Amino acid sequence: MIDQLLKLSHLLSVIVWVGGMVFAHFFLRPALAALAPPERLRLMHDVLGRFFKVVLVLSTVAVLSGVWMIGRTAKAVVQSGGSFHMPLSWTVMAVLGVAMWAIFGHIRFALFKRFSRAVAAAEWSAAGVALASIRLWVGVNLALGLGTVGVALLLN
Repeated sequence: MIDQLLKLSHLLSVIVWVGGMVFAHFFLRPALAALAPPERLRLMHDVLGRFFKVVLVLSTVAVLSGVWMIGRTAKAVVQSGGSFHMPLSWTVMAVLGVAMWAIFGHIRFALFKRFSRAVAAAEWSAAGVALASIRLWVGVNLALGLGTVGVALLLN
């Protein structure tokens, strides 16, 4: 039962995290282009602030549940007298997941902080530059996330 709960929490976390990036990047951002910069930037700040709070929890759940599932499998193999060798697909998923987690940390704790300061000061040009940096790194994380899903489905 614990294995199924770990897998469920892992998958749901990844689905919401990656799905949220798809929504923000391809649907929300283009729809807001019609708004004037102050309104657009304030709205993006509010949306991203809420999303990043959730992703902070979900990304941690995804990484920790992934590590826990690997550990449980390794322990079971060793306890049964075998030798655990992590499959290449698991290694790739783990590396990509940790990279995504680190990139999200940079987005949340450096770039979003810069964006928040600019929005609070009504420095719309600086806020636009900060948001462009967030968009770039969210795009990188989205590509890594989709790659990770591809590895999970095609190589497992």
